[in-house]
Amino acid sequence: MTVVVQFIGRRWHPASALATLPAHHAGDPVEMMMKTKQICAMALAVCAALGGSANAAEPSTVTTPATQPGQAVGLEALLRAGIGGGKVPAMGAVLIRRGQVTERAVVGLRAKGGSDPVQPGDVWHLGSNGKAMTATMVARLVERGLLSWDAPLSQLLPELAADMQAAYRDVTLRDLLAHQAGMQANIDESWVAVFHQDKRPLHEQRLAYARIALAQTPAYARGTADGYSNNGVLIAGLIAERASGLSYETLMRHEVFEPLGLRSAGFGATRRGQPLGHKAGEPVEGREADNPAVIAPAGGIHMSLDDWAGFAIDQMAGEQGRGKLLQTANYRLLHQAVREGGRFALGWRLQNSMAGVSARHLAHTGSNEAWFALIVLRPDSEDAVLVSSNAAEDVKADQAVREVATRILRAIAP
Repeated sequence: MTVVVQFIGRRWHPASALATLPAHHAGDPVEMMMKTKQICAMALAVCAALGGSANAAEPSTVTTPATQPGQAVGLEALLRAGIGGGKVPAMGAVLIRRGQVTERAVVGLRAKGGSDPVQPGDVWHLGSNGKAMTATMVARLVERGLLSWDAPLSQLLPELAADMQAAYRDVTLRDLLAHQAGMQANIDESWVAVFHQDKRPLHEQRLAYARIALAQTPAYARGTADGYSNNGVLIAGLIAERASGLSYETLMRHEVFEPLGLRSAGFGATRRGQPLGHKAGEPVEGREADNPAVIAPAGGIHMSLDDWAGFAIDQMAGEQGRGKLLQTANYRLLHQAVREGGRFALGWRLQNSMAGVSARHLAHTGSNEAWFALIVLRPDSEDAVLVSSNAAEDVKADQAVREVATRILRAIAP
């Protein structure tokens, strides 16, 4: 097993992150994407597990002592234990204390059966963790007056208004990004293979996807429940495309990646020379390694751990008036529940307790059946934990990631 670990004793600068090859959301056409409802349920379970419910998220025998902000938690040892069974080829983690990266480590191999060790600058697929980035991009357009949080969907997508379910016509951008719109989680699985084959521009594909999603019967009445929906976030990305005249991918580069110096960020499946995702214990490439590109707004971004940390740092600093992307009030808006008592903010899940610590937490997980990644922010103290793996639920990589994150959170408990 190969281990690369760094302990950082100075302020971290996003622009210094190593540039790497593009990667994206993985999976096979039908089997992959249309298991996302199951994955979404897993994502909620993971966050609930970190919140302290009685399940496999709790470490069974290891107690990690609390550390001071300048102390190393020992990420190397935690990750080494995480891949110890040999089923997870590689894992990586970053610890942020008081708005600065204090420790990072990557452990293992880029691909099972190979000899290339993972490197600190390698890219990792983030899955649905990209939803917070999509929400931030949309917020930038709202600040410039190109979009409104409260405009109804019938005005935002007038070409679809006549055909959409009447229940969706008053849905807003806030509803879409906070999973309050009443939309189904995904479209019918018979369309997935079609989008893998589709050669039309992605905006046209997203318009076609939205037409299908908006014709589906609502899962619940708008604003009355939490209903995790990839459909809703994809439609938010489509609305941003329509308002700006630019593709979602171009918008993300211009509005989020470039201002933060996230040079490794990109879209699409990872390639040889970078970590590969794994399914059934074997590395996957090409179509097998990704969902159709049409759904990128809901989870199709990859980047290095340092760059992901750069985004996390800005999200937390933004609430304190030090963000690079948005006005302070809009960072706070992104991090608040849209519905009183709701579990979701815009691109984030909200929790008041995690790993036995009572504090405000923003969290999310991402999986595409070939990768698994988790992020937890404590914005009030500007602490954060990011953990990723290049394998997924089929080899219990989700449990390994969850356990590492839980131990880190306990180690940095106040």
